[in-house]
Amino acid sequence: MTTYPILLAIQQISSELSQIEFLFSNQDTEPYGSDYTEDLFFQPTAVCFPASTDDVSAIMKRCDALNVPVFTRGAGTGLSGACLPVSAGLVISTKKMNRIVSIDTQNLTATVEGGVINANLKSAVEEHGLYYPPDPASQGSCSIGGNLAHGAGGPRAVKYGITRDYVLNLEVVLANGDVIWTGANTLKNSTGFSLTHLMVGSEGMLGIITQAVLKLIPKPTQELLLLASFANLTDCAQAVNAVLLSKYKPCAIELMEKSGVEISMHATQTAFPTHESAEAYLLFAFDGFEGDDLFAEAEGIFGILEDHNALDILPSPNADVAASWWKVRRAIGETVKQVSPYKEEDTVVPRSAMSGLLQKVKEIGEAYGFQSVCYGHAGDGNLHVNILKNDIDDLRWKEEIPKAIVEIFTYCKSVGGTISGEHGIGLVQSQYLPIVMGDTHFSLFKGIKATFDPKGLLNPGKWLG
Repeated sequence: MTTYPILLAIQQISSELSQIEFLFSNQDTEPYGSDYTEDLFFQPTAVCFPASTDDVSAIMKRCDALNVPVFTRGAGTGLSGACLPVSAGLVISTKKMNRIVSIDTQNLTATVEGGVINANLKSAVEEHGLYYPPDPASQGSCSIGGNLAHGAGGPRAVKYGITRDYVLNLEVVLANGDVIWTGANTLKNSTGFSLTHLMVGSEGMLGIITQAVLKLIPKPTQELLLLASFANLTDCAQAVNAVLLSKYKPCAIELMEKSGVEISMHATQTAFPTHESAEAYLLFAFDGFEGDDLFAEAEGIFGILEDHNALDILPSPNADVAASWWKVRRAIGETVKQVSPYKEEDTVVPRSAMSGLLQKVKEIGEAYGFQSVCYGHAGDGNLHVNILKNDIDDLRWKEEIPKAIVEIFTYCKSVGGTISGEHGIGLVQSQYLPIVMGDTHFSLFKGIKATFDPKGLLNPGKWLG
């Protein structure tokens, strides 16, 4: 179908489902044509805003009958272009599906709709003394549905794990409008294939997640940060592995290159204790229920950091200072794009290979003539590599930099890593997926896709075509 017949089909759906808000004008739909991925934009044909699972089901039944492609969108904070409407079709926004359905303090679970903002869920459960650990950098704006669709992580994954570790059950609307629950609201479930975990990370290509039952834990009442500065990235990365091999267990270990810290400080106007000789920083977080325990943990790694040539080691003196340190760290990814257009690569390797990866990235940068800003979740081997365009001409940016990215990803694969730790594949990483996946993988993926979405209506044009 061409764009015009699809538009007519969506207009028919809109008239049949008058209780659901639809947008059609380019001016109104323009905000839904981009996300946080580079500078990509695709003008949506139309956008709708269902307010319930029944609404989503009704939309999908009609889209299935009229062969209308669908692009599901959460908060639009993704970094792989997975939600972008790359062809004619209907964008389904979950922003109105933002209810916290229940918080079960007896079974330590929360049931939420897909449009709930991560930070809002955290605040709600904390009122009950509970905690939802996954904390992406965009936690103040990203939605739970988007977190699930991408298998999001965050700084505290080193201790608590990632989003998929907290999912018990999902309500999903399938391509034909059928509604299923994928599992059970239990900690154990060995009943059939795990459709729940198949949906996590599926990037809107297998179904639309409308509700999730998530696991909670008691909220730690104390937190202490340590900030260590290093003269080079090698010492910094090697210190991470030494700490992880020790008996001391931080809940987060964040690596920040000097340039990223400086960009974030300037953009956010936030104080941060830089060291004039430092090229990299490590931010360690410890949490628990007894302050003395945290101080003992922090003191325990002082010697390890000093043995790896730390220039300075500073504890956070109070909660306000700790918040400012976190603010600088979390803002790096967003503020770097204010300096220059960039490509962000979400590399992940076994933790012991982090030092080698950092060295390889810098070597490749010298060979291809680009500046990179590196930062990320060093505690789980997840390094974000921002390649800045700066004065690179458009032809080199288009033709040469992808070759450099291939070299980076090939190195990740060679040491047992892969090309994405938490951002997903979506649109921008699809060309690199064959580096880590072979023909058999793609055959299996296509078979799964065909079972869930035989007409190929869900999020077309991404890594599965």
